[in-house]
Amino acid sequence: METPPPADPDPTPPTPPTPPTPPNLPPAGPDPTAQPLPPADSIPPTPPPTDPDPLPPTPPANPDEQQWKVILHLSALIGFICPAGNIIAPLVVWLVKKTELPGLESEGRKVLNFQISYTIYGIASVIVATVASCLIVPIVLPIAVGIVWLVFTIIGGVKASNGEDYTFPAVIKIL
Repeated sequence: METPPPADPDPTPPTPPTPPTPPNLPPAGPDPTAQPLPPADSIPPTPPPTDPDPLPPTPPANPDEQQWKVILHLSALIGFICPAGNIIAPLVVWLVKKTELPGLESEGRKVLNFQISYTIYGIASVIVATVASCLIVPIVLPIAVGIVWLVFTIIGGVKASNGEDYTFPAVIKIL
């Protein structure tokens, strides 16, 4: 025989648990410190955005000068055909045109300093590669110097074409 469960001494029903309130929530209802918004027609219109594009580089006074600067930079590529042509060709252009076009004087010095410097770096890298030919890194060094020379020569020509000044990195100031 089963006995019935004992009767509860308190006849009030149990109260359901209250859900916890999440912290940092704003109180319900309108914010008493909020200010009313002004009418839409009283708000001044926003000004149009200004154009932040910089001005294009100023071209040289003489377009012929810009053309000769490009020729001065890119004439060094003759070094692929003729040994030391990377120095001789810009030197000839510079000597012939520097008195006729005054902007070519400083540009020619920069180009010749770059070409002489990187020729020295190339010769030194070949010597290092020959002496330490049992290692991989010295063998790759002359190729890396040649690629850097080519890239900087082309960048100089493009910058000259755009009328911008370009300072070559890692240059020995000889002239």
